[in-house]
Amino acid sequence: MNRDEAKRILDKLEFHYTPKHGSWLNMAEIELSVLNRQCLKRRIPNQDTLKLEIAAWEEERNQKSDSVNWRFTTADARIKLKRLYPSIQT
Repeated sequence: MNRDEAKRILDKLEFHYTPKHGSWLNMAEIELSVLNRQCLKRRIPNQDTLKLEIAAWEEERNQKSDSVNWRFTTADARIKLKRLYPSIQT
């Protein structure tokens, strides 16, 4: 592969950095759940109204700067995931 080809491919890529704590997929699932509970749990008559409602919800959510509050601690993980880690006998 030559340099121009590599540059062409690189220009198509878009990097998204994942959070330090927690999975980006978990965060996406949480946001979709919040969207469903706060905005979509009712009949919406058409696609245009749906787009407007979601945009308004998104704007308010971003204004609040809400974030995910992770409650699964390292201690919890050691208990729940104990079977996945080998036991070291001393």
